[in-house]
This record gives sequence, C-alpha cells and structure tokens, in this order.
Amino acid sequence: MTYNEALDYIYSHLPIFQRVGKAAYKADLGNTLKLDEYFGHPHRTFKTIHIAGTNGKGSTSHMLAAVLQKAGYRVGLYTSPHLRDFRERIRVNGEMIPEDEVAKFISQHKDFFDQIMPSFFEMTVALAFDYFSRMNLDVAVIEVGLGGRLDSTNIINPILSVITNIGFDHTDLLGDTLPKIASEKAGIIKPDTPVVVSKYQPEVENVFIAKAKEMNAPIYFADQEIQVYEQYIDTTGLQVLKLADKVRDIKIEIDLLGNYQRYNISGVLKSIEILSGKGFLLSNEALMEGLRNVQTLTGLMGRWQKLSENPLIYCDTGHNVDGIKYVVEQLRHIPHNNLHMVIGVVADKNIDGMLALLPKNATYYFTQAAIPRALNHEELKKRAAEHQLYGHSYSTVALALAAAKEASNPNDLIFVGGSTFVVAEVV
Repeated sequence: MTYNEALDYIYSHLPIFQRVGKAAYKADLGNTLKLDEYFGHPHRTFKTIHIAGTNGKGSTSHMLAAVLQKAGYRVGLYTSPHLRDFRERIRVNGEMIPEDEVAKFISQHKDFFDQIMPSFFEMTVALAFDYFSRMNLDVAVIEVGLGGRLDSTNIINPILSVITNIGFDHTDLLGDTLPKIASEKAGIIKPDTPVVVSKYQPEVENVFIAKAKEMNAPIYFADQEIQVYEQYIDTTGLQVLKLADKVRDIKIEIDLLGNYQRYNISGVLKSIEILSGKGFLLSNEALMEGLRNVQTLTGLMGRWQKLSENPLIYCDTGHNVDGIKYVVEQLRHIPHNNLHMVIGVVADKNIDGMLALLPKNATYYFTQAAIPRALNHEELKKRAAEHQLYGHSYSTVALALAAAKEASNPNDLIFVGGSTFVVAEVV
C-alpha cells in the first residue's frame, strides 16, 4: 500500500469529524481500548504530558515541545487538526512522521481496522502512540482532540496535565454551560499527577479543585502565580512578554505574535517549573531559545501568522466565540487604513455569536473551506447581514483572498480566518 492509498483509506473509510462532524465523535473509549490492547499498550513505553482546553492547547503544546527539544530531549508531539499535511499531527523533534510509516501502519493492520471500524481520530491516536513507542522518546506532548474525559488520548497516565482555558465550543457534545465543559476537560486529571490550569476562571474554579481533590492531584492556577504585566512586539518582530511572580521578574520573547498568548504563557512557565522538579534539566537558555523559535522547532502554523507584508495579511485559526474575541482585540492594535475580512465558518459553530463580535467597519469576503461541514458562502453572507456585516461572497477561499488583495490599498489590512479549515487553505 502506498502513502496515498493509505490516506485514501483513512479519509474514505473511517468516520472523520472534519467531514461528518458529531457523527464521528465516540462517547466512549471502547475502540480506543481495543486498539491499545491490540498494539500492546504502546503509550506505556514513554512519558507523556497531556494538554486540554478550549483555546490555546495547540500553542501550549508546541511551546512546551520547543523548550524540551531545545533542552536536548527527544520529544514526540501529537496535535490536531492538521492544516496542510496529515502528518503534521505526529512529529518527533519537529519532524513529521514519514509517509512510509503511515502506509505501513495501515497496510499491516487494515484487517483489524475493518473489523472494529475505529473513527479517524481513534486510528490516528493509535498510529501516534505506536510510532512514538518505537522512536525512543524522552517524553511526548499529547494534545486532546475534543473534550478530555472521553477523548481517545485519555488512556495515558501523564507526568503532568495542563488545562488552558474553558470556553463555549462543541456545546452539543461537551455541555452547554462552562462548568459542564470544564467537567469534561477535567477528565484528564489523573491520580497524584500535578495539573496546571493556565487561566483562572471563577465560574469553573470549583470544578477543577473538586476533581483534583478527588484524584489527590496538586493543582496550580498559573496566572495567579505568574502574571503578565506588559506585552509588545519588539524591533526584531518577536513578541515580548514581561511577567512577575512572588520573587522575580521574567522577560520572555516568543515568535508567536498573538496577543492571546498572554493567556498561555503563564501555564507554560508553570509547567516548565514542575517538569524541572521532576528531573528534567531545563535551563533558562533552553526556555528562552525554545520560545523564540517555536515555529521553526515544531512546525506550528496559523496562530496569528503573517502571510504577507504588502499587502499586510494575517491569518488565525480562532474558530469559536472566545477565539474571535482574541482576533478582534488583536485587529484593534494593528495600524491600518481599511480592514478587509476573508471569513468562512463551520456550520455547527455558534455562528451568530461569532458574527456579533466581528467589526462592522470592514469589507467582508464571505467564503467557505473545501469541507462538507463548511457553511455555504451565500448563507454566511445572509447571516452576516443580520449583524450589519456586508460584502460579497465567494465559492472558494482562494477567490475570496484574491478579491481582498485586488481591493486593498497600501496601508490596508487583510485578515483571513473564522475556521481552522479556511486558514489551512492559505498557509
């Protein structure tokens, strides 16, 4: 079986959330446990760090991996979704899993997959854990796919759990209140295992404290201990974050430019502190150099990423109400004359909640990503008009971006986003 044949099998035969939405979500770990048994419990052969949260878990995962790599460790990184290449999901020291590993995995175990019919995500987790078990890792950073308690990654026994923040996303699957969603995320908290909560939120504080107490797990609300008091972009193009804890000031430079990284950095620093206490040799130099080079070291894309200088174009994968709040805040901080917004959304999101936040003093280019779950561009245009957002609609992201470029003048700003899948077509 070739790599392309393996990909065809993965996408055509297995239920994938990207294509069919909630129908691909399994509300139990049955298949995951069968796969784990079949492959001989590969996750038990390497240390893991588990990351959950509504927004920020991808950035946090990549930042931790970058610091660990810079410290000289051999680091696995499992994240989702991918943007351009399926293999982005599974990396060792920033290098994607080789095509022949994917092809071999599918061809050798296809009969078993046909027998139990795992979801796309269940199979991908099994592939990652099997691959990592053979790569002599020092540690793997594992990002939750959806939720936490019933996520396929939640069979691991990590040395550290991290929960970034709680917001409204996938409410049809995880619950329609923040405490309900937090309860699902808190499912990654394991017995006697420290848990870092990056962002203190009073609405869900007690959910995490109760679960940590039940598990006898030390819990740390990172931004209550390490607080950002200043942030700016320096002359080299890096984002500078100044933080303080009880005994020191800390100046961090990161190559991730989103203002919202302020909500992730405290959790990253607290996690590094805990890992250092567990025997990892993480020097200040490794911390600083890792954070300056996250994108280079780990291949992270789509987080407030500059696509072009002239015209000035940014994209971001923010795709829910909280994510759009951060995008709108960031747009206010960038000097520009006219704002052009290339926007597409997925049909099962809180679309009106997102549209209500978008700036009205912009020209819109409504579009749709090339996935079945995308909301039709004409329908999006109609829905947007109800929120006083106006512009034209385009059947593809490429056409919408081309129109925005054509209409823009020097000193204008173009933003591309609304959906991870829209960003995937421009990075």
